[in-house]
Formats: sequence, C-alpha cells, structure tokens
Amino acid sequence: QVQLVESGGGLVQAGGSLRLSCEASEIISANNAVGWYRQAPGKQRKLVAAHGPTGVKMTYDDSVKGRFTTFRDNAKTTAYLQMNNLKLEDTAVYYCNVGPVLRVVRGNFESWGQGTQVTVSS
Repeated sequence: QVQLVESGGGLVQAGGSLRLSCEASEIISANNAVGWYRQAPGKQRKLVAAHGPTGVKMTYDDSVKGRFTTFRDNAKTTAYLQMNNLKLEDTAVYYCNVGPVLRVVRGNFESWGQGTQVTVSS
C-alpha cells in the first residue's frame, strides 16, 4: 500500500493560512481521489475535503467550503490542501489518503500516515 507523509501544519492565528502537503511513496494515479481528513481531540477522524480523479468533482464539508482548496499535480507524488481564513475549530491533526472515490469518501483505509498538527489560536 502507498505510504503517505503529511506536512505543513503548525500554529497559526485565526484568519491565517496554511498549506498542507501529502507526499506519496508512488505516483498518485489520476484515477484515484485524494482525501483530506482531520481528527480533533475526542472526535472521530472526518473527511473534510477531497480532490477527485480526473473529471470527477468532489464536494467539501460545509465547515470548510470557501476556505479550503485541494489541488494536485497528476502523475506526481504530492497533493496539497490550501487552508485560508482558518478558524479555531479547524484545530486538529490532518491526514491524507489516496484511493478510489468511494473508499476515500468512507475513509476505509487500513493504513494512515502520522498526520500533521494544525493549531489555530485566537
């Protein structure tokens, strides 16, 4: 299974921006989706944004619409999550994963990276 490493997290003030990276151990197929998930303390991991395969548009969680944007370079190993206008409630550990659309939507993966911590302060 592909190995994933998330990076780019950090401490940022509310209203600020961060760009997360998801580095895969192999080229991310254009036929696969890339999902971005987050897990806040005491809560379950949740899909917040996804970049669909070529020609497939995937929606964002309502809590991040208009603020988060996913992008990727097809035939390369890295995907990104641009996060703008960050809010306190965005504080969480962020993860990525790669696979078919339905699997990404369900978050049905056996293996996860270590995630990257995003902390938004007031």
